[in-house]
Amino acid sequence: MRATVQASPLRVAVIVGSTREGRVGDTVGDWFARQARERQSLQVDVVDLLDFALPAQLPSRPTATMVAFADRIRLAEAFVVVTPEYNRSFPASLKQALDCAYDEWRTKPAGFVSYGCHSEGVYAVEQLRAIFVELHVVTMRNGVGVDLLDAQSFDTDRRRQAARTMLDQLTWWGLALRDARAARPYVS
Repeated sequence: MRATVQASPLRVAVIVGSTREGRVGDTVGDWFARQARERQSLQVDVVDLLDFALPAQLPSRPTATMVAFADRIRLAEAFVVVTPEYNRSFPASLKQALDCAYDEWRTKPAGFVSYGCHSEGVYAVEQLRAIFVELHVVTMRNGVGVDLLDAQSFDTDRRRQAARTMLDQLTWWGLALRDARAARPYVS
């Protein structure tokens, strides 16, 4: 029988990517954070981009806000990006945030909770996957999608199961990559 070692909780940053007035990203993000907090093996940090006044134009030197954001990303061992789909893509606020950190993203896993009308935000996620490859982030196959035109609440059995599946994958990858980072430096 194989002995199991109790690892410290995996630090997961739930990044709310929309800063648009009237957004539902905070509601979707809070719902997902509650799902994740049900697991004792996870320590959840909600990183709402509305709380960071990131500059529209990247300066030659990072601002204090950029440093604070990058520090939150550095401390995380895994990410869940909550993103809307606007015009078949993700919001500019999220791209700006992704660009405010670089090494802080590396060798960590990311999952997605996306929302939109009809497509559940899948086009936004597909574009984000390409960016995360460049940042050396492993993305989860499964995610959670929300169709905002659904008459029912987005808190359904199907979505809770999707969240559990994605969190199972994220936890596995997060712990595996934690061990790998501790064992040897990453080759970029």
